[in-house]
Amino acid sequence: MNKKQKKVLIRIIIAAALMAVLLLLPLEEDSILRFVLFLIPYFVIGYDILKKAFKGVKNKQVFDENFLMAVATIGAMALGEYTEGVAVMLFYQIGELFQSYAVGKSRKNISALMDIRPDFANIMENGELVQVDPDEVEIGTEIIVQPGEKIPIDGVVIDGNATLDTAALTGESVPRTAQIGDEVISGCINMSGVLKIRTTKDFGESTASKILDLVENASSKKSKPENFISRFARVYTPAVCYSALALAIIPPVVSLIIGVDPRFTQWIYRALTFLVISCPCALVISIPLTFFAGIGGASKAGVLVKGSNYLDLLSKVKYVVMDKTGTLTEGVFKVTKIVPNNISKEELLEKTAMAEVYSNHPISKSLKEAYGKPIDSSCVLDVEEIAGSGIKALVNGYNLAVGNEKLMNLLGLQISPVQEPGTVIHVAIDGKYSGYILISDKLKASSKDAIKALKQSGVKKTVMLTGDSKNVADIVANDLGLDAVFSQLLPADKVTKVEELLAIKQANEQLVFVGDGINDAPVLSRADIGIAMGALGSDAAIEAADVVLMDDDPKKIAKAIGIAKKCMRIVYENIYFAIGIKVGCLILGAIGIANMWYAIFADVGVMVIAVLNAIRALRVKNV
Repeated sequence: MNKKQKKVLIRIIIAAALMAVLLLLPLEEDSILRFVLFLIPYFVIGYDILKKAFKGVKNKQVFDENFLMAVATIGAMALGEYTEGVAVMLFYQIGELFQSYAVGKSRKNISALMDIRPDFANIMENGELVQVDPDEVEIGTEIIVQPGEKIPIDGVVIDGNATLDTAALTGESVPRTAQIGDEVISGCINMSGVLKIRTTKDFGESTASKILDLVENASSKKSKPENFISRFARVYTPAVCYSALALAIIPPVVSLIIGVDPRFTQWIYRALTFLVISCPCALVISIPLTFFAGIGGASKAGVLVKGSNYLDLLSKVKYVVMDKTGTLTEGVFKVTKIVPNNISKEELLEKTAMAEVYSNHPISKSLKEAYGKPIDSSCVLDVEEIAGSGIKALVNGYNLAVGNEKLMNLLGLQISPVQEPGTVIHVAIDGKYSGYILISDKLKASSKDAIKALKQSGVKKTVMLTGDSKNVADIVANDLGLDAVFSQLLPADKVTKVEELLAIKQANEQLVFVGDGINDAPVLSRADIGIAMGALGSDAAIEAADVVLMDDDPKKIAKAIGIAKKCMRIVYENIYFAIGIKVGCLILGAIGIANMWYAIFADVGVMVIAVLNAIRALRVKNV
């Protein structure tokens, strides 16, 4: 509980104690002394509400809950209903305190669940390490990160090497090695070794800060229910104020005209009760709080949602379109088979790895890793990359051609197609076919369960888009039980396929595309909702996607949909409950059955129940 909340709690306790004492004192009902004494707890508990109401009137922003509470309680005090006047203000403040505490709890949940914000940065001063606030570190400063500490600010390693745990940011289950010259991002945990890093960004622009801001500011992107409640409150509050005024004036005036006792006091009391009942706190507070809690709960499950509007859209997802590499597969290419032709396996792998020495493509990296020995690049000459086909190079005097079947055909070599799943690297030496190397990207262990979970969550169609060959794509699709697969696609082709699916879906159905957030940025932007899979280390991922998964588990897609559905269910429960109770109590108040105590329940009681229901959105363990 923060200082402001503690002050309100103290005021509530003092006001409640004073009111209890006054109720025990034998005071005359209509005495001035009783009125003056009851003013003390009234101002103790309500002075800030009265102040806000006065400011609202002064700034011509009259109709809000502070104005309703001020008018209702001042009216009750003026009519001699001192107990009820103080009680309304007291219980309203209790409800406000409860709501403030609930929001604070949601914020703490988000901060605790995303434990990536670094607390300090180490800088060297006079030969000693000094801990400073990361906000105070300027770009270009050299900082020291010791084992077990978080990297506080994005930068470049200038000394040392270490293993980094990046799971909370990039979703990489395998630790990443950081060496001199490597870029590192804030929020990663140094697992071994001491690193000296030269910062390249301010703390506020670093990855960890951006991610935290992304979640904390998600409330700026409002959902349809939130926008509806905002519009509803702007119309509803003035309407009930004028209705209360009409209730206070019209019935007694009509009674006076027809010669009946007008009972002005009774009708004014009913109008004041009407005002308290009509206060829209339950809706105005609980609906945004539900979405805030939903975003916090999603963060707990490792799903970053950029705004409550995306929770609304996620709850209506019927089409899930996925990239293959890095989404359904590990995205880690490994040499799984070497098939030589008139050459040894070792020599075939060695020459192929040497030909790929200058390439940073993942497949080239996997060949060099499989070879596992240092490569003397001076032995590799005349490297020529043939777009979409492969590489030609002169290696130790041998003319090598390394690439796909298309490259072999360009050389006039007829080869039999390889039917095994994976990427096939064909090799020709001095114009003669010398065999092939098979490189495979393993399916993630959870991919099959992820597709099942999506179908159980109500998704109508699961689709995979990939640039891989038809043979490989079909095998993966069959293994996973996907509804459709499209292969050999360029990034622009993926956008076209998504547009075709968008054209056939119904108006109330939403389409999700799941990709790595960098290569798939165009299609992520084109889909109704873009989900980046384990790609938080990149600014492009954060910019392109609407939802970012903190790890690379495809089961989190169904989890995100489940969280969104639960959140929206709670939102509509609160809307129907709050409006239903208020309408019923308003009718009872207008005809004189409901008094001010009913009104307190209809306002504060309903708000507390709605807020309690909203907090349920934080619990996502079994979603």
